[in-house]
Amino acid sequence: QRLKAAVHYTVGCLCQEVEEDKDVRFSKQSIAAISEITFRQCVLANTLRGVFILCRHAKRSTINTEDVKLLARRSSSLLKYITQKSDELVSSNMEQKEKKKKKSSAAKGERTPGEKEAAMTENEDSNMS
Repeated sequence: QRLKAAVHYTVGCLCQEVEEDKDVRFSKQSIAAISEITFRQCVLANTLRGVFILCRHAKRSTINTEDVKLLARRSSSLLKYITQKSDELVSSNMEQKEKKKKKSSAAKGERTPGEKEAAMTENEDSNMS
Protein backbone atom coordinates (compact mmCIF):
# COMPACT_ATOMS: atom_id res chain seq x y z
CA GLN A 1 0.00 0.00 0.00
CA ARG A 2 2.84 2.38 0.80
CA LEU A 3 4.42 1.68 -2.57
CA LYS A 4 1.12 2.31 -4.30
CA ALA A 5 0.74 5.60 -2.41
CA ALA A 6 4.28 6.60 -3.40
CA VAL A 7 3.49 5.90 -7.07
CA HIS A 8 0.30 7.96 -6.77
CA TYR A 9 2.21 10.87 -5.20
CA THR A 10 4.92 10.76 -7.87
CA VAL A 11 2.37 10.65 -10.69
CA GLY A 12 0.58 13.61 -9.08
CA CYS A 13 3.81 15.60 -8.99
CA LEU A 14 4.57 14.76 -12.62
CA CYS A 15 1.05 15.75 -13.66
CA GLN A 16 1.50 19.09 -11.85
CA GLU A 17 4.69 19.74 -13.81
CA VAL A 18 2.92 18.93 -17.08
CA GLU A 19 0.03 21.21 -16.09
CA GLU A 20 2.43 24.10 -15.57
CA ASP A 21 4.39 23.46 -18.77
CA LYS A 22 1.52 22.68 -21.14
CA ASP A 23 -1.27 24.74 -19.56
CA VAL A 24 -3.61 21.74 -19.16
CA ARG A 25 -5.47 20.33 -16.17
CA PHE A 26 -5.67 16.77 -14.85
CA SER A 27 -8.71 15.68 -12.86
CA LYS A 28 -8.22 13.67 -9.67
CA GLN A 29 -9.78 10.68 -11.43
CA SER A 30 -7.32 10.86 -14.32
CA ILE A 31 -4.36 11.11 -11.93
CA ALA A 32 -5.70 8.08 -10.04
CA ALA A 33 -6.14 6.15 -13.30
CA ILE A 34 -2.62 6.99 -14.48
CA SER A 35 -1.27 5.97 -11.06
CA GLU A 36 -3.11 2.63 -11.15
CA ILE A 37 -1.92 1.85 -14.67
CA THR A 38 1.65 2.78 -13.75
CA PHE A 39 1.55 0.60 -10.63
CA ARG A 40 0.13 -2.38 -12.52
CA GLN A 41 2.75 -2.04 -15.26
CA CYS A 42 5.51 -2.03 -12.65
CA VAL A 43 4.09 -5.14 -10.97
CA LEU A 44 3.73 -6.86 -14.35
CA ALA A 45 7.28 -5.96 -15.38
CA ASN A 46 8.61 -7.26 -12.07
CA THR A 47 6.58 -10.46 -12.45
CA LEU A 48 7.83 -11.04 -15.99
CA ARG A 49 11.40 -10.46 -14.90
CA GLY A 50 10.91 -13.08 -12.18
CA VAL A 51 9.60 -15.60 -14.72
CA PHE A 52 12.56 -14.96 -17.03
CA ILE A 53 14.99 -15.43 -14.13
CA LEU A 54 13.38 -18.77 -13.21
CA CYS A 55 13.51 -19.91 -16.82
CA ARG A 56 17.15 -18.90 -17.20
CA HIS A 57 18.03 -20.58 -13.90
CA ALA A 58 16.63 -23.84 -15.29
CA LYS A 59 18.88 -23.35 -18.35
CA ARG A 60 15.91 -23.08 -20.71
CA SER A 61 14.94 -20.47 -23.24
CA THR A 62 11.22 -21.25 -23.16
CA ILE A 63 8.99 -20.19 -20.28
CA ASN A 64 6.58 -22.92 -19.25
CA THR A 65 3.65 -23.16 -16.86
CA GLU A 66 5.83 -24.55 -14.08
CA ASP A 67 7.82 -21.26 -14.08
CA VAL A 68 4.62 -19.27 -13.71
CA LYS A 69 3.30 -21.59 -10.99
CA LEU A 70 6.55 -21.30 -9.08
CA LEU A 71 6.35 -17.53 -9.19
CA ALA A 72 2.69 -17.57 -8.08
CA ARG A 73 3.26 -19.95 -5.18
CA ARG A 74 2.94 -17.18 -2.55
CA SER A 75 -0.69 -16.59 -3.45
CA SER A 76 -2.59 -19.83 -2.94
CA SER A 77 -5.70 -18.57 -4.76
CA LEU A 78 -3.66 -17.40 -7.75
CA LEU A 79 -1.71 -20.67 -7.81
CA LYS A 80 -4.96 -22.65 -7.66
CA TYR A 81 -6.42 -20.59 -10.54
CA ILE A 82 -3.30 -20.96 -12.70
CA THR A 83 -3.15 -24.71 -12.01
CA GLN A 84 -6.83 -25.11 -12.91
CA LYS A 85 -6.45 -23.19 -16.18
CA SER A 86 -3.28 -25.09 -17.03
CA ASP A 87 -5.05 -28.42 -16.49
CA GLU A 88 -7.96 -27.25 -18.66
CA LEU A 89 -5.56 -26.30 -21.46
CA VAL A 90 -3.76 -29.63 -21.24
CA SER A 91 -6.99 -31.63 -21.45
CA SER A 92 -8.26 -29.44 -24.30
CA ASN A 93 -5.02 -29.98 -26.23
CA MET A 94 -5.25 -33.74 -25.65
CA GLU A 95 -8.81 -33.79 -26.98
CA GLN A 96 -7.77 -31.85 -30.08
CA LYS A 97 -4.89 -34.24 -30.72
CA GLU A 98 -7.24 -37.23 -30.43
CA LYS A 99 -9.67 -35.64 -32.89
CA LYS A 100 -6.84 -35.01 -35.36
CA LYS A 101 -5.66 -38.61 -35.00
CA LYS A 102 -9.15 -39.92 -35.67
CA LYS A 103 -9.58 -37.67 -38.71
CA SER A 104 -6.22 -38.60 -40.19
CA SER A 105 -6.74 -42.32 -39.62
CA ALA A 106 -10.27 -42.12 -41.05
CA ALA A 107 -8.90 -40.33 -44.10
CA LYS A 108 -6.33 -43.09 -44.57
CA GLY A 109 -8.99 -45.77 -44.14
CA GLU A 110 -7.49 -47.00 -40.91
CA ARG A 111 -9.56 -47.92 -37.90
CA THR A 112 -9.07 -46.77 -34.35
CA PRO A 113 -8.39 -49.51 -31.74
CA GLY A 114 -12.05 -49.44 -30.63
CA GLU A 115 -13.29 -49.75 -34.21
CA LYS A 116 -10.87 -52.64 -34.90
CA GLU A 117 -12.19 -54.51 -31.86
CA ALA A 118 -15.80 -53.96 -32.94
CA ALA A 119 -14.98 -55.17 -36.46
CA MET A 120 -13.29 -58.32 -35.11
CA THR A 121 -16.31 -59.11 -32.92
CA GLU A 122 -18.61 -58.54 -35.89
CA ASN A 123 -16.52 -60.94 -38.03
CA GLU A 124 -16.55 -63.59 -35.31
CA ASP A 125 -20.32 -63.30 -34.99
CA SER A 126 -20.81 -63.72 -38.74
CA ASN A 127 -18.45 -66.72 -38.81
CA MET A 128 -20.47 -68.51 -36.10
CA SER A 129 -23.73 -68.24 -38.05
